[in-house]
Amino acid sequence: MKAVILAGGFGKRLRPLTDQKPKPMIEVLNVPIIEWQIKWLKKYGITEFVVCVGYMKEQIIDHIGSGNRLGVKVGYAVEEEPLGTGGALKNAESLLAGQSGFFMINGDILTELDPNKLHDSSQTLALVPLRSPYGVVELDGGSNVRGFVEKPTIPDRWINAGVYYFTQQVFQYLPDNGNIEVTALPALAKEGRLKAIKYENIFWRSIDSHKDIEEAAKEMQAAKLS
Repeated sequence: MKAVILAGGFGKRLRPLTDQKPKPMIEVLNVPIIEWQIKWLKKYGITEFVVCVGYMKEQIIDHIGSGNRLGVKVGYAVEEEPLGTGGALKNAESLLAGQSGFFMINGDILTELDPNKLHDSSQTLALVPLRSPYGVVELDGGSNVRGFVEKPTIPDRWINAGVYYFTQQVFQYLPDNGNIEVTALPALAKEGRLKAIKYENIFWRSIDSHKDIEEAAKEMQAAKLS
């Protein structure tokens, strides 16, 4: 089974780092995000990849190449202009021919979740608990401060982890240009064709800011993922 990695975006929120390199090439503990992702997925038996590239694509292709150095096989779907997450996947359709199903990964996440739990006969996305971006103050009934909790997870609130399992059916819902989060996923959900799997107590981090890079490095070292 193949995995698609969406690696064509501009990464504007990580400027000026992304003025010089594409977001998937940003390093965490001296290893590019995309290399972390390939190594993670390889642990779960995924050894064939399609990387959707656009912005500064040469850096990604030069670093990953055929995938031989990492013990995997890699092909590339090139965006000549930005297509969004949905358009990027549709642009890779020919490279996924013959696959009854495949995984898709956003190119800015780091995690150790088991993607094989998503493997189903339908379109499925991974969910992780929402983490508060702020520390939380704990109060008693008399408004006395009893303690502080640093960025806790929020019970019963889940977010899209940016890891998916799709069948060929998904291509019927994809735009030529546009984001899957506002096109295909809502349409699939409306028709009752989208499932979700919840992951708890696992490492997951989206790299959206400079602070995320630092915090991800600390969490990965603490979890002995480095």
